[in-house]
Amino acid sequence: MPEQNLSDSQNPNAGLLLIGDELLSGRTQDVNFPSIAKFLAARGIDLCEVRVVSDVESDIIAAVNALRERYTYVFTTGGIGPTHDDITADAIAKAFGVEIEQHPQAVEMLHKLFKANGVEPNDARMRMARVPQGGDLINSDKIKVPGFHIGNVFVMAGVPKIMNLMLEAVSDMIEGGPVVMSKSVRIERGEGDLAVPLADIQNRFPDISIGSYPFHEKGCYGANIVLRGRNENDLESAFKEVETLV
Repeated sequence: MPEQNLSDSQNPNAGLLLIGDELLSGRTQDVNFPSIAKFLAARGIDLCEVRVVSDVESDIIAAVNALRERYTYVFTTGGIGPTHDDITADAIAKAFGVEIEQHPQAVEMLHKLFKANGVEPNDARMRMARVPQGGDLINSDKIKVPGFHIGNVFVMAGVPKIMNLMLEAVSDMIEGGPVVMSKSVRIERGEGDLAVPLADIQNRFPDISIGSYPFHEKGCYGANIVLRGRNENDLESAFKEVETLV
C-alpha cells in the first residue's frame, strides 16, 4: 500500500540531483541521498524527487532547470572537482544563463589549502574556484573546498564527508516548515488481509500518510504499518484506528 504525498503548497519542498557516470555504472554506491533526505526531513522540507544524471552538460542543464522551477530548493552533488569531467559548475551557469568566473573567496580558500598541503595551485586545481556569476559560496570554518549556491540551487561535493560539512553550512541558508511525525505498528500476517480497512482509514484521514511495508523474517510474513503526518491530533486518531484494526 503506497504512502500518500505529504507535500503541499504551504510547506517547502526540494529536488535532489545526483551527478556522475560512476553512479549510473554502479561503480560507486551513493550514500549522499539518505543523508540529504534525513537532513531535509528534520527541517520540515519535503524531498519530492531524486534524479541521477551522467556527466553530460546538456543533461545536467535540463535536470537543473526542471527541478528549480518545480521545487523550493534544489540540491546537487558531484562534479565540482578539478578534472575534465567535473562540469557541474559550467552546467549550472548555463542553466541560469550567466557567465562563470573565479570567486575571490574560493580562490583564497584554495590557495590556503594548497599551501598547507604543499601542492601547487595549477589551472586544474583552480577550476574548483569557479562559480556562476551571482552565486555565492557554501562555506564554514570546517569546509576546505568550496561549494556554491545560486538562486534556489545548492551545489555540493560528491565526496560524502565534504558533502555533509556543506549540508551543515546550508542549514542557515534555508527555511523549513512543520516536521513530519510518524508512528508505526507491526503486524505478523499478510498485509492483504488489512488492505481494504487500511484504505478506508486513509480515506478518512487524507492528511495522514499510511504506508504498508511487508517483510519475511524467519518464516514469518508480516508488515510494518507506518503513519506519517504533521497534525499530531489526526496522527494519533488514525494510529488508534490502525492499532484497533491490527
